[in-house]
Amino acid sequence: MATISATKRSSRLPGFYRLSLAERVAVVARWASLDKAEQKTLMEQGLTAAHAGQMIENGLGTFALPLGVAVNFLINDRDYLIPMAVEEPSVVAAVSHAAKLVRAGGGFHTEATAPVMIGQVQVLDVHNLAAAAGAILQNKAALMAAADDCSTSIVRRGGGSRDVQVRAFDQSPVGPMLVVHLLYDTRDAMGANAINTAVEAIAPMIEELSGGRVNLRILSNLTDRRLATARCTIPVAALEHREMDGAVVARQVAEANAFAVVDPYRAATHNKGIMNGIDAVCVATGNDWRAIGAGAHAYAARDGQYRALTDWHVDENGDLFGEITLPLAVGIVGGATRVHPTAQVVMKILDVGSATELAQVMAAVGLAQNLAAIKALATTGIQHGHMRMHARQVALAAGARAEQVDEISAQLIADKNIRVAYARELLMQT
Repeated sequence: MATISATKRSSRLPGFYRLSLAERVAVVARWASLDKAEQKTLMEQGLTAAHAGQMIENGLGTFALPLGVAVNFLINDRDYLIPMAVEEPSVVAAVSHAAKLVRAGGGFHTEATAPVMIGQVQVLDVHNLAAAAGAILQNKAALMAAADDCSTSIVRRGGGSRDVQVRAFDQSPVGPMLVVHLLYDTRDAMGANAINTAVEAIAPMIEELSGGRVNLRILSNLTDRRLATARCTIPVAALEHREMDGAVVARQVAEANAFAVVDPYRAATHNKGIMNGIDAVCVATGNDWRAIGAGAHAYAARDGQYRALTDWHVDENGDLFGEITLPLAVGIVGGATRVHPTAQVVMKILDVGSATELAQVMAAVGLAQNLAAIKALATTGIQHGHMRMHARQVALAAGARAEQVDEISAQLIADKNIRVAYARELLMQT
């Protein structure tokens, strides 16, 4: 984990949401030692249209998302403020609330495997699959050496090839097929470019050894060698909800999770909620949220049935225990992380020391987001808190100015009439 600064910082920031935008930025600036230019990047659009036009083809400008910060996170005894870029109301508030509950039990405890990616080489027109597989495995050292020659900088940092594996498919829609896996440690990079370069480099050797024809040479986004795990225990007393006993809440959260374990229709929504949090951190840090989503959902179906990525159950002490494990191939070097001005400021706020640490933070966010969602579902229902935030969006859609939003949204909720047409009526009366 990254070194903690000499001054102990706490992500427990009561009343943070009540501060003005400038005041919130000032608090975060003190936390992360942001200079005036970095604060301006947060307050204004950090990515200019000209800069964006250099990042993608046929650029027209930028499309901004709200950037917030989740509070209350204690992970492996260290406090984090976690930036999240997301347009959906209630996500940041919900995850911060869940992190507060988890904090009562000592915070999140996380771990991660080495950042090993999988590169795939598809081999067709192979006369003898077994013989070809044997020849490739007998020469794995040479294949790994050739792959390492492609990226000496990663090798110098302790990464590089870790293994070569072969999978044989006797039948496919196009006949017998051999698939060669290159296992490659990408260190602090997400690793797509490195692994793609490596498998392209070793493809001619694989053709020669197998006597077949190579077609695709590409990484896999099912990065099941690159896993992150987060766990937490929440004291039952911290779960008390209005008139509902904490033990009842714990039991109903566990029951909600069981629903997603057995039923893929529920699991799809359950896991989408997890990704609400993880994707928001991915976007804020300039990582590839599409790759992360693909890997997470594929991993959820690894045993042949799509199911929940989490486990929530009541432990022997009667407290609520939660755990999540999923593939998280993220990086802190390269790509948009180092190009997007706002992502650079976000990384300074997060202050993570490695891609592995970032993956652990994201796993904790995913577990917290899931807790917030299923706790709400199992108690008041998901709409209770969501509609409060939705009312703000309705007020904005109706044309409310920033200083009018709180008043109009409060009236919409009080009248139980959260519609744009009614919001416009209220605005006409002001």
